[in-house]
Amino acid sequence: MFNKSKLNRVAIAVALSVGMSTAAMAQVTSSGMTGTIVGPQGNPAAGTVVKVTHVPTGAVKTAIVNSSGAFNLNGLRVGGPYTVEIDSDKFADQTISDIYLSLGETAPLNRALQSEEDVERISVTASQVSSLAFGKIGPGANFDLSTLQNAPAINRDITDIVRIDPRIYVDEGGSGGIQCVGKSPRFNSLTVDGVRMNDLFGLNSNGYPTERMPFSFDAIEGVAVEIAPFDVIYGGFSACNISAVSKTGTNEVHGTAFFDYGSNSLRGDSLEGDAVNIGDYTEKRYGFSVGAPLIKDKLFIFAAYEKLEGANLFDRGAIGSGAVDEVNITQDELDEIVRIANDLYDYDPGSIPSSLPNEDEKLLVKIDWNINEQHRASFTYNYNDGNNIAQSDGDSDEFEFSNHLYERGAELTSYVGVLYSDWTDKFSTEIRLSRTELDNRQNSIGGDGTIGGNDFGEIRIETDDVDVYIGSDDSRQANDLDWDATSILLRGNYYFDNGHTATFGYESDSLDIFNLFVQHSETEIRFDGIENFENGFADAIYYNYAISGDLDDAAANWGYTSHSVYAQDEFYLTDDLKVIAGLRYDWITSSDNPEENAEFVADYGFSNSANLDGVSLLQPRIGLNYTVSDSTEIRGGLGLFSGGNPNVWMSNNYSGSNTTQVGARGRDFGYTDGSRSLFDDDIVWVNGEEGVTAGPGYAIPSELDAAVSAGEGSNFELNYLDPDFEMPSEWKLSAGVTHVTESDFILNADLLVSFTQNQAMILAAHLDEVGTTDEGYAIYESNRLAAFELTNSGETSTSYSLTGTLEKSWDNGVRVVAGYTYNHSEDVQPMTSSVAFSNYQYRAFTNPNEDVSSLSDWNIAHRFTADFSYVVELFDGLDTRFNMYALAQSGRPYSRTLSFSDSNAVFGFTPYLDSNNVLPIGNERNGEESGWWAKADIAIRQEIPAFKDDHSATLSFTIDNFTNFLNDDWGILEEVSFNTATVGTSSPESRQGDASLWEARVGISYRF
Repeated sequence: MFNKSKLNRVAIAVALSVGMSTAAMAQVTSSGMTGTIVGPQGNPAAGTVVKVTHVPTGAVKTAIVNSSGAFNLNGLRVGGPYTVEIDSDKFADQTISDIYLSLGETAPLNRALQSEEDVERISVTASQVSSLAFGKIGPGANFDLSTLQNAPAINRDITDIVRIDPRIYVDEGGSGGIQCVGKSPRFNSLTVDGVRMNDLFGLNSNGYPTERMPFSFDAIEGVAVEIAPFDVIYGGFSACNISAVSKTGTNEVHGTAFFDYGSNSLRGDSLEGDAVNIGDYTEKRYGFSVGAPLIKDKLFIFAAYEKLEGANLFDRGAIGSGAVDEVNITQDELDEIVRIANDLYDYDPGSIPSSLPNEDEKLLVKIDWNINEQHRASFTYNYNDGNNIAQSDGDSDEFEFSNHLYERGAELTSYVGVLYSDWTDKFSTEIRLSRTELDNRQNSIGGDGTIGGNDFGEIRIETDDVDVYIGSDDSRQANDLDWDATSILLRGNYYFDNGHTATFGYESDSLDIFNLFVQHSETEIRFDGIENFENGFADAIYYNYAISGDLDDAAANWGYTSHSVYAQDEFYLTDDLKVIAGLRYDWITSSDNPEENAEFVADYGFSNSANLDGVSLLQPRIGLNYTVSDSTEIRGGLGLFSGGNPNVWMSNNYSGSNTTQVGARGRDFGYTDGSRSLFDDDIVWVNGEEGVTAGPGYAIPSELDAAVSAGEGSNFELNYLDPDFEMPSEWKLSAGVTHVTESDFILNADLLVSFTQNQAMILAAHLDEVGTTDEGYAIYESNRLAAFELTNSGETSTSYSLTGTLEKSWDNGVRVVAGYTYNHSEDVQPMTSSVAFSNYQYRAFTNPNEDVSSLSDWNIAHRFTADFSYVVELFDGLDTRFNMYALAQSGRPYSRTLSFSDSNAVFGFTPYLDSNNVLPIGNERNGEESGWWAKADIAIRQEIPAFKDDHSATLSFTIDNFTNFLNDDWGILEEVSFNTATVGTSSPESRQGDASLWEARVGISYRF
């Protein structure tokens, strides 16, 4: 039964708060409303009609209160305002106005009716209805339209918003990826109107399938981040789930238009007293959105368009160049490399890059149809095409000329249709169909944008301190990715008279992938020093190609379907204790197998053709919420989650079977010892494009081409899936409390503990440990065909975080949200790469085949955040808004390791190690920590007179890293590249220019 004593201040305060909360947002596109309606004596008011009206569109839904006093409504639009009319034949009617619903929230509306003798009708506003905030289960964050519109979002990206929660770190010094409680961005899920918009293949470290957020910022109605939800409808992630829902058209024509501008003149030009040269650039962004009725109260349209004309900045330059990061090489040395490349190799490496242009374009169109009171449908079309100019070899001891950079780009198109239906007062359904298509681009700037059209291969010149790169990056010489995803969702809810709510459903996600990745198809040539580069004495030559002679034959062309079924019961065990309990079962089907390699079968005794077919996982979950008093509630839960493992790891097993492509190595042809120069007349150069020089870089030595054509080269290590591979998963255990003080401060605390199960990892399967050295390192022998295995860790990695937040709004226009998180996250392998060899290599270890849990590369131990807003009328009738976001956080972890040569010496080049990745005995992975970083961003928005009274116009001024604007010694982020630093390096950290230099944007927007 509903207890009137639970109408308390805790929910009043929370309902009035805006922005971050602990609301349990689901992986859904809508909201809901549920509750209990009782009479004056607390008895169920059975038969009472609850009518809910979405005021902007006129959409109406009704429910009949059942014999236990409960009602339920699903499939409601996010936002509002809503008006709720409670119509009773026995008691006084009630009307509640100005209700706003958050994404995925099922708002509890519990009301006690009064006798008609006392009052005929009661009218209240949502802020007076305390029960609207009850029922929270797990830790998460919710951000409404006001937060989206007013936060200092200089990037116009949800990353500018979600970082307000202290558990969510955005990698501002790197990819911009969202890192939840110290987990990899690859383990997140992102959905927009129910369509998965995360990087389904796994190439991008930002978590998006595209270069930037793949939908217009002005199209978003709300954003929710869930870290540990316990509702069974959640799936496809083990770090956090990020959901966004788009706006809808209304009965009135509404819209926005904006323009903003940035340039090098609106950016810092010094760091710590050093003048820095960032080059000349401008950035412009502009766009519009409009919503309108096509048929009043029936059919609506909303559209949003956004365009970026921007620039990528590059931090590095020679000693004395004034670059943000000066690399330890002189300009004279670089000039000599350019001279040799032009004079002897007939190749222009390009310039030293400071900035290069990029673009991004987005379009979203949404149709909403109120079919009738029982049925509502929507269709959303979303398009995004954008690019960046990226570095491939961007470590602090590497330097790239401009033609070694490459274009990263992607064109994405998605379609989603949803039907919400109330078949009876007890039974409702949601049916969702979606299709997403992605065409990925990774084209070298030195090429013509076609596969195999790079002309000139990669050359690496290894000086004493720096590796210098010219030519086309080796990983972009034959690189093409396309994927298509089709999803089906069937979900139902049934409401029993005894107060139980059953949720059940089926989902399937089918993914078809074409992935071509052939490194060194135009060759990679390495030289030990500038002099050897001039004389043509190569240290090594690499060449890979399809054995058939057709590059497409080397592509991984495969797919699979992921299925889910689930069932859940939600009920009140007592008046104060809500319980949700359910089961989710995920399984995979696939008929595509990697091509079998006969040599592998002979060496290992089983086939390399295993796929994901039949891999499955049962995921039990339970969540609790208990109302302790009129000012305190507690919550908690336990559940198993899985998902977010990049498909590129599996794709390696299809393209790396060593049956379709092969590689030849030039170490066997006498270049290293100076006995043979690449310029010698006896070398026959073949396969050069028409019109280019028949020589190194442009063509292939005939002996290497012959070896590849015969399939006899010394190929990369074969990649395969462990035949007993299990679906990786993670148990999440959480407990939390909300308390409201007498002064209406909202205090939240959450503890989250997680335990991994069957983590994905890469092992070198061909190595046998045969002893240990005197220092304690393993001694290995390679006794089989070299192969990397995608398998499961047997180690359980334990992670935990403790978070406290405070929220408070004052009548004078001031609002503050502040929080702190302590985080300790562990994993066995960081798995940062898309290539098996790199995942195996690029981590710190004592034993390369070890299965040891250590601190995560993404762990931020301490993080303080604050979001401050203030609204005042400095000019009569015109608001001035001031918003500030501030953070202070400890640094990223890193490891002290042996040098590159010493790392290889430890294992005698078995296995061959391509980095400084071996820990001294006694050192731990990520045992060191970079320095703290603190900064503040601000946004000032001033309303100005508009063309009409019901329109508004705003001038905006936003500064990212206002701290650095005040003093160039402040706000500087320093990190260690790739999380490793050689033992003895005195200053391993380098400044991250994009994050450290202040940047400002000016803009104007108009709303009607």
